[in-house]
Amino acid sequence: MFRVSFIFIILGFTCVSCISKDKNKVVDSKETIEALLQARYNKFLNYKVDSTAFARSYNPKTTTIKKVPSENWTSGFFAGSFWQIYMLTGNEGFKDKAEEWTAYIEKEKHNDRTHDMGFKVFCSFGNGLKVEDNQNYKDIIIKSAKTLSTRFNDKVGSIRSWDFNADIWQFPVIIDNMMNLELLFEATKISGDSTFHKIAVKHANTTMKNHFREDHSTWHVLDYDTNSGQVRGRVTHQGINDNSAWARGQGWAINGFTTVYRYTKDKKYLDRAVKTANFFINHKDLPKDGIPYWDFSHPDIPNVSRDVSAATVVASALVELYQYTKNEAYLNYSKKVVNSLKSSNYILPKDINIPFILDHSFGDWSKRHEMDEPIVYGDYYFLQTLLRLKALK
Repeated sequence: MFRVSFIFIILGFTCVSCISKDKNKVVDSKETIEALLQARYNKFLNYKVDSTAFARSYNPKTTTIKKVPSENWTSGFFAGSFWQIYMLTGNEGFKDKAEEWTAYIEKEKHNDRTHDMGFKVFCSFGNGLKVEDNQNYKDIIIKSAKTLSTRFNDKVGSIRSWDFNADIWQFPVIIDNMMNLELLFEATKISGDSTFHKIAVKHANTTMKNHFREDHSTWHVLDYDTNSGQVRGRVTHQGINDNSAWARGQGWAINGFTTVYRYTKDKKYLDRAVKTANFFINHKDLPKDGIPYWDFSHPDIPNVSRDVSAATVVASALVELYQYTKNEAYLNYSKKVVNSLKSSNYILPKDINIPFILDHSFGDWSKRHEMDEPIVYGDYYFLQTLLRLKALK
């Protein structure tokens, strides 16, 4: 096994991670880390292209890669990572592989059984458009927006997130869904059809009205009554309990509302992002290195796992939020996260032949899997943060 093993204490819902306390013990030179990053990037090139094997996560106990088809909500992160590595390095090999992986996601433009269209299609084809003006990519984004729009309920004022647990929920909406609005906004920009923009705004308004607590943290899942449009319940699916501040959920909110402000320039969305960002970066239980525990409300902090993916989702958002607010605290947080992650404490060793960059992301507590592992969206938002910081220079 390539890292210090960790112990999960099921009783008390405690996960004692090998990185739960002081994370900055290893000091690496800049040259060493850059060489290590390049080595990790090359692992992506060595991974065989397969339409059924998008790399989602890696289990160090079984030394197996979790491979998923394009319909999985994480497929776009993997394809998108190739595009982003290409933008960082200029290595044409990553562009070629990005095109291959992205092509396998096209069929998802017809998939109306999921709200994750933005994650899948925009993280892949959207990044492709940043590299080249491709009309086919634009057409796929527009079709995907049309498909996603079929999940919008005007009575509720939101896009339906999930179809499972129908015996429990009438119309579940998760905070993650804010991240799929970028696809809709871009579809309007490309097509000139304002329908997509209007749906995105309505969803953002409903989420802003109902999803946040007085301390500016967010619930994970809201269930709506389809007849009245009123909230039936506020619960969690991946947090430690219904009233907890699940770390990545806070990140989805900050990132999502920052994005909505980008397209609307309506200050209320900026204010929403700022308030939740301040909750996150000023939280008393945020570790000094900026990498949060997977749930701010976990009763066993500090003896619980961190979540690199939550840190990178927020770090990426705060580079953009800094540009709108000029609040140095946001840029400082993003830089701190990158500096923390650019170490052998978090970057995987050179000899681990898997297409991942970072260790110590936290997946789904409800299923008790992908807890403290390399996970694709941790890498994706890390790369996005690097690109956004680079663009500031």
